[in-house]
Amino acid sequence: MNPFDLTGKVAIVTGGNGGLGLGIARGLAEAGAKLAIVARNSEKTESAARDLAEATGVEVLALTADVSQPEPVALAVAAVIERFGRIDILFNNAGTTIRKPPHLLSLDEWHTVMDVNLTSAFLMSKEVYPSLKAAGGGKVVNIGSMASIFGASYAPAYAASKGGIVQLTKSCALAWASDNIQVNAILPGWFVTDMTDRARVEVAGLNERVLARVPAGRWAEPRDIAGTAVWLSSAASDFVTGASVPVDGGYSSIM
Repeated sequence: MNPFDLTGKVAIVTGGNGGLGLGIARGLAEAGAKLAIVARNSEKTESAARDLAEATGVEVLALTADVSQPEPVALAVAAVIERFGRIDILFNNAGTTIRKPPHLLSLDEWHTVMDVNLTSAFLMSKEVYPSLKAAGGGKVVNIGSMASIFGASYAPAYAASKGGIVQLTKSCALAWASDNIQVNAILPGWFVTDMTDRARVEVAGLNERVLARVPAGRWAEPRDIAGTAVWLSSAASDFVTGASVPVDGGYSSIM
């Protein structure tokens, strides 16, 4: 038996139509899981779903939803159950940021970032829980950040939301352990995505500082997260819960 095989499993990936989410979705599909990609941009989501299905041969469902709001979350989860009959894996990957120092950040901007990054993870996890329990167990993986560990003077709401992801992960892991549901987090380092492309423009010297600190001497690509995503989704991690795993090329290990 291959403990990393996800054949027969059904996974939801929020924000799975690009960047890290698409890297995660591709890894899960290549391991055999059926997929539901949930994101706000319907055209981009449908295109990503088609490409994944063609490349991997697995069934991929594209869903358009704002996962920071309860009603769209409920409708999306119901659509996955209607299509596949079960849910085994949830990746809470949807995210956004607003780059301003705390004294320039408005309350509306704070709520926008917190709702997309943290509230969405709470809503999706809560909505999926009954299906995971009914399946006899499952996996929830929340996507944190290096900002879960370090502060960010230019992104306080983002850092606060990602710190919250770590504590939400621990709390759900403790609450659902008796249901055979493992809840963990991945803390990505500096990956090449649309979001970090903007950061390299907006934050002076960021690219040079990252390259100088990462021992591997490069930014990560979305494919670099796939192995950890599959591990935390599979039977190989059945005794791992409440953990936050850096995938950062050693960035967080340097004093």
